[in-house]
Parts: sequence; C-alpha cells; structure tokens
Amino acid sequence: MNVDQRTTRLPAGESDQPDSFPRRAVQRLTRSPGALKSPVARWAINVLAVVGAGLMVWSGVIHLQLWSEGYRSIAVIGPLFLVQGIASIALALALVVLRRVFLLVAGAVLMVGTAVGLLLSVTVGLFGYQESLAVTDAATSLTLEFIGAALLAGAAAVLAAGPQSRLARH
Repeated sequence: MNVDQRTTRLPAGESDQPDSFPRRAVQRLTRSPGALKSPVARWAINVLAVVGAGLMVWSGVIHLQLWSEGYRSIAVIGPLFLVQGIASIALALALVVLRRVFLLVAGAVLMVGTAVGLLLSVTVGLFGYQESLAVTDAATSLTLEFIGAALLAGAAAVLAAGPQSRLARH
C-alpha cells in the first residue's frame, strides 16, 4: 500500500473538517472559566465575574430604591428603572452561577446602557425627562456602572480569546 492509499484515523469525536464560523462563535460565547488552560486566568475570570456581578446588583438596588422613592411616577423612566433593577439583579445571579462569555458581555452591555442612559438624561434629556448628577446616587451609579462594564468586558475578552485546555475541547 503506498502513502496515497492510506487513510488517517482521527480520535473519536474529531473531524478533519474545519469547524464552521457559527459553531466556533457559539463555542466561544458559551465558554466558561473551566475551559482555560491557565489556573491564574480561571481565577481572574471568576473574581472579575463576581465583582462585576456585585456592581451590577448594586446598580440594580440603586435603581429599585429610586423607583420606590418616586421615579415610578415618571412616564417611561419609572418603568425603565424598575426593569433595570430587576434585570441587573437577575443577570448578576445568572452570571455568578454560570460564568459564561455571553453573560459577561450581556452584563457589560447592560451596565454601559444604564450609564449612557443617565448621561443622556443629564445632557439632552431622555424621554422628556432631564436628570442631574447632583441627585442622590447619580454619580455613584455612573461610576460603578462604567467600572462594572470594564471589568465584565475585560473578563469576557480574556475568556473568549484565552487558550482552551485540551480536556475542554472535547
């Protein structure tokens, strides 16, 4: 038998066909810290996820507190405060439990969106409502949302791009 007639056998579960882009994207987005080679990277992702989730809960609590103290009576803004508070806490809990890239990204997007909403309401108004950074917890909210977004986005980037351990590939 010459070299051209031989077939190469691949280990079970492996294919000689390259993974499709959608499949690779889904694998990256659903990756957890356990998939990483480096124990330091796994530890760092876990810490960033938990700290980012904590900041998300803090933001949610601020919004729920402001909603209960009178923002609920503001058209559009009131319901958005309620949704932001509930969504932030629910997403933070899911993030702490599952720690997947897509949850880190969702948390970062939620935090940036919340901060941008505040900045828009301060500068040009939002849904007919003008806010001030002098209001209780506005500056705190803005600060923790940008810090939380940066932590979650950084963790997502490291987790999505980091090399996988051999066991995690199968």
